[in-house]
Amino acid sequence: MTVIGITACRRFEDYRQAIVHAGGDARPLDPSMRVEDAIAGIDGLLLTGGGDVDPSRYGEPAHPAVVAAEAGRDEFEIALVHAARARQVPILAICRGVQVLNVACGGALVQDIPTQLRGALAHSLPAPPHESTSIAHEVWIEKDSLLSMLMRERLLDADSCDVNSRHHQAVKDLAGGFKVSATAPDGVIEAIEDPTTRFCLGVQWHPENFWRTGEFRPLFEGFLGASAEPRGARIHGS
Repeated sequence: MTVIGITACRRFEDYRQAIVHAGGDARPLDPSMRVEDAIAGIDGLLLTGGGDVDPSRYGEPAHPAVVAAEAGRDEFEIALVHAARARQVPILAICRGVQVLNVACGGALVQDIPTQLRGALAHSLPAPPHESTSIAHEVWIEKDSLLSMLMRERLLDADSCDVNSRHHQAVKDLAGGFKVSATAPDGVIEAIEDPTTRFCLGVQWHPENFWRTGEFRPLFEGFLGASAEPRGARIHGS
């Protein structure tokens, strides 16, 4: 069975269920682990949600709204990104995860959407677990992207879909080699991907919360499919 390493977080169970329902085996990765040990036993890496990446990691002072992640997460997860990319391990990054991915690869973040982006939509809508699938806004998906290919059956002839939202930060300066694959109507970046890899995709919303109803199962199935392939077997778009 394809083994997916999932970074430890407070709402771990939904990520695990999303992987299991897509046919994979979930393995928690904790900052107490050595990065070499964590990456050695997995076929794919899932970066999860949580607190904010320390702005010093992209050369900025912290905004007052920054909420630090659990101790050790930044260092561990950034190292995991480097190790996974060096070994051609597929990456799916969610919420904080897409921010970790972007920073690890040289990008920077909007530290607080409400105060730094005039006219922005409400992107931070915290909800108890039973309301975690409440729709916040739509996202506009770029054609010919990995994201649009994975979501083609849901999109049909459309170029947008509805998502939930629980973030106050977002990608600002895109890491080199990546492209934007979805935005919100206010221009906030909602998904990025590296088209030179077989699978390296980050989304700002929480598709794992929909594991019971399956709206975003194709994202996890595509991730599992790429993780099951021999490394270097395929590059998206080639």
